[in-house]
Amino acid sequence: MILLIWCAGLGAAAQYGKISVIYDLLPDLWPGQGASLAFIVSLVGFVGIVFGIVAGLLVARIGYRRALIGALWAGAALSLVQAALPPLWFMLALRAVEGASHLAIVVAAPTLIAQLSPQHQGLTLSLWSTFFGVAYTILVIGGLPLVAALGAQALFVAHALWMAALALILGRSLRRLGAPAPKGALTLAGMLRDHRVIYASPFLSAPAVIWLFYTFCFLAILTLIPPAIPEAARAATLAAMPLVSIVVSMTLGVAALRYFRAVDVVAAGFIATILCLLWLVVQPGLPVACLALAAAFGLIQGATFAAVPQLTDDAAGQAQANGAMAQMGNLGNTLGTPVLAGVLALGGFPVTIAVAAAILALGLALHVWLAARRRS
Repeated sequence: MILLIWCAGLGAAAQYGKISVIYDLLPDLWPGQGASLAFIVSLVGFVGIVFGIVAGLLVARIGYRRALIGALWAGAALSLVQAALPPLWFMLALRAVEGASHLAIVVAAPTLIAQLSPQHQGLTLSLWSTFFGVAYTILVIGGLPLVAALGAQALFVAHALWMAALALILGRSLRRLGAPAPKGALTLAGMLRDHRVIYASPFLSAPAVIWLFYTFCFLAILTLIPPAIPEAARAATLAAMPLVSIVVSMTLGVAALRYFRAVDVVAAGFIATILCLLWLVVQPGLPVACLALAAAFGLIQGATFAAVPQLTDDAAGQAQANGAMAQMGNLGNTLGTPVLAGVLALGGFPVTIAVAAAILALGLALHVWLAARRRS
């Protein structure tokens, strides 16, 4: 059952990835649209920034099973309509709605996984944390040849079939997990109040704070580091970095979570990441340092999701924390690359890596401060 929910996560990641892997084809699909094409990718993330916590509140009210199944059916329908390659304005509207579908999945799925595996959350939520990296790998290995053979429309149809199949299977087999609905009506004032409550809580906000700094740096570094790596080792290093991160999360990370609290594993991951970044300041682009950095990021990756049920007992609170993680993750992914790219243009590669290390050091400091607040 958990593997099936993880497969639903692969479909959610593909809501991003199906556009990213064919980004170079977009000018041919919608000619003459220029910079507007970038919004086809970014609209899904923008919805997550604005409505992440709202999604957590709604999913808790609707029910995790119903929210997940409904989001899968919506994702299937949206991909099927997108396969017709409608006019750009309509495609953008579809992508905005798809952002809501994506949010519902990434909030409901880890909450369900935590409820289904109370004795093995370190393992199962570390598995969940790999869904983005695995989905992108599948899209590159399988999706790009499909596009080359049958066109971009085939990728959208394949994604629709994947989402519909999982909606059918999970709709029949997933047992219903009840959870008390959060108090108060879903008014604008109430939602603003819930934002304040969640981010003021050192229990509910801690995973989101971690995820903000992780996403801010991880994607940006993967995007900006290639020119610094020696050309002979560049392709192999870049291909290995996400895989190393996933492998470490599922092996060393899972083993560490058996003996240490998730927040302590996260702190160790932050420290290791900062040290690896300082190594890259001294030896820019060194392949072994790049792989060590990816391994350190892997410790943060799985432990952050495992921290949610450790810090919050009830399912409704976990949905709120997962919604905040979705919100901060989208914010980090959106801001990280342009900010560090600006630093790179002004100061060069070593300065950029030093700034990334400083940003993660700030994240570590906030992590320690929140832990002190929880103890008091």
